[in-house]
Amino acid sequence: MSEADGIDDVLDNGMRQSLMIAARIAETLVRRRQESQRERDHQDLQAVHEAHARYTSERAQMQGALAPVHNDKWWRRAQPQDITTAYVLAEAWKDHDPAALAAADRIRHEVYTRYGIDTHDVGADAAYLQSGLETVGAEQARLTAAREHDKAMALIAAVQAEELRRKAESLVPAVEKHQVPAEYLNNTTLVTVLQQSQDAKTPDAIEAADAAVKERLYLIGKDGVNGPTINQLRDETIATVNGASEDHFKDPEFVKAAQEMHEAKLLAEGGFTGAGQESLEERYERAEKELFARIQGLGHEIEDRVTGNDSDRLKDQGLTAEAASAAGYGSAEHHEEFAESLKNSGATETQIRGRLTAARNEGAHPSTALTAGKGAAKARKTRPGKSLGAERGKSGLSR
Repeated sequence: MSEADGIDDVLDNGMRQSLMIAARIAETLVRRRQESQRERDHQDLQAVHEAHARYTSERAQMQGALAPVHNDKWWRRAQPQDITTAYVLAEAWKDHDPAALAAADRIRHEVYTRYGIDTHDVGADAAYLQSGLETVGAEQARLTAAREHDKAMALIAAVQAEELRRKAESLVPAVEKHQVPAEYLNNTTLVTVLQQSQDAKTPDAIEAADAAVKERLYLIGKDGVNGPTINQLRDETIATVNGASEDHFKDPEFVKAAQEMHEAKLLAEGGFTGAGQESLEERYERAEKELFARIQGLGHEIEDRVTGNDSDRLKDQGLTAEAASAAGYGSAEHHEEFAESLKNSGATETQIRGRLTAARNEGAHPSTALTAGKGAAKARKTRPGKSLGAERGKSGLSR
């Protein structure tokens, strides 16, 4: 064997080993590539399964959310935001699900029928749709409330008509005697005096009841069946009664006294002298006394809040403090200090003027009103047939 043959054998062996190594490497690479591909295929399949599960879940949720739009009851209660949400959901799914397409068609029909809005013009602008629904819904609610109000008023009118008919039937003799229009029977005071006129038996009772009916008919002719409004009484009383303010008209008894004074003035101007045993002047004085008593009462409440003179504190101070305050009571300094205290407490100018007027009218310290031996004041009576006399000043009666 030659030396060259040995070299060739070594080279052949090395070549074969290299080829074997290369083959194993290639086999490993191929195996790894196959495993990687299988892993990718598995991951893709897993992602597909997950995506399909999410799609199925979302689709089921969408179908559940849109199911109510096919129910008329849902549309009667649905708010603009509910309708807008259903519209957006149906529009997003209508190209992928038959149920969503059907829901979108129902929404389009109902929105146009109920609100006059064509969703073809809305497109994807959900805010525009909701704004339109809210505007139309508010107007529909207003119209519905107006219709309900009209129905209620019609029902009230029907009840009043039936009540008038019943009253007219029971008061036929008195109504015919005094020629009372049927609509006047809505005035409860007139109905009362008509009943008294109808039930009166003695000449004196008949005369007094008839006079009361004539008075009430005259007042209705002046103020209407329902009488003066609180606004009318407020304006008139504040203009004629010193110290009267808007705050006093929160008191029902004050309003009642103001109305009695108003009626007494109207009747005096109409030439009436009074029905029954009480003259018009006595009725006026009684109402006037009640008004001033309530004006002063409100002023005292404000004064007590301002100065802290509650009943317990006054008792603790005793008679010495009362005697000391009596010396300066009614002086200019006292009134100035009192006005300043009212102002600092937050009282209005009207309240301050009213309380000062009441304080000046009192003149003497309140403790002097408790002097023993004096009886209660009595109303001044007028002689039968005597006129109401001359003017009583700014707030008095005149003929």
